[in-house]
Parts: sequence; structure tokens; C-alpha cells
Amino acid sequence: MSPIILFDGDCLFCHDSVWWIAARDRKAVFRFAAQQSTVGRALLEKGNVLGRDTVVLIEDGCYYIKSDAVLRIGRHLAWPWNGLAAAGLLVPRLLRDFVYDQIAARRHRLIRKQDRCQLPPPELRARFLDESLQ
Repeated sequence: MSPIILFDGDCLFCHDSVWWIAARDRKAVFRFAAQQSTVGRALLEKGNVLGRDTVVLIEDGCYYIKSDAVLRIGRHLAWPWNGLAAAGLLVPRLLRDFVYDQIAARRHRLIRKQDRCQLPPPELRARFLDESLQ
């Protein structure tokens, strides 16, 4: 099964991050779901990570959050991101998660407001999980 990234569907930074990941995921290994969707909520509940304010990666039945999720996502991306992710794993989790938390706390200010969300192209839209794929 493909790894699944659960992201905050109400956050423009998170939307932009999904687009950024998809552009560098040359093998199209990731599937995506908003945490607020029916599928997203069910997956969060299954992994007992409801109420967490973080990106969640589900890979091989394991749930990863915060910097662990980000670095594991990076391992699947094109060079140089996969190399940077591997190097990032050498940094202690406590420090990595501190940096993650600082960015997460400011994420709504990091992206300029938009009047409307941009719809993904069909090839990317097919990688989003929705209620019909339960």
C-alpha cells in the first residue's frame, strides 16, 4: 500500500506543502488526505492520533508525526531532498521536533492569504483519498 500523508485541510501552508511534495515525488508514491475528511478522520482514529496538530505519515502500517513524518517523506523525494532527509535523521528528535513545532506554530503566517484554493490537476487529484475510496 502507498504511504499516506494526512495534512491539515484548513491550512494554506499545508496545501502548499502537499503541492511541493507532489512535484518532487517523481514516482508518485504518496497518497494524500485532509485530516478533516471522513477518510482522514478515520485513519487518525485508527492510529490513535486524533487531536494532534501535526502532519501524519502512514507507512507500512506505522504512524509517524512531526519531524519523523517530514524526514520519512523526504526520503522518498528526488535528490537533494532525500539526502537532506537522511542527514536530518542524525539530528536528535528533541531538537528536530522543537524546530517543527516552531514552524507549525507560525504556519498560518508563512503563506500569504489567497482568495480561493487552487484545484490540483487531474493527475494529482487522483492521488487524493476521498470517501469513495474507503
